[in-house]
Amino acid sequence: MDLNWGLILPLLIIEAILIVVALIDLIRIDETKGPKWVWALIIIFLTVLGPISYFIFGRRQD
Repeated sequence: MDLNWGLILPLLIIEAILIVVALIDLIRIDETKGPKWVWALIIIFLTVLGPISYFIFGRRQD
């Protein structure tokens, strides 16, 4: 099976950047909507959807 790394590698890099940025933001932010450890699990295990849902629903905008 021959994989086209030209298409897969950019997606993996974007996914990794999203996860790292979301985790850094989660560590730095004071309050979230829900426990931080739950958001950390969502970010890590739901790959692309986890960080996106954290930025949309998890951050507390005061």
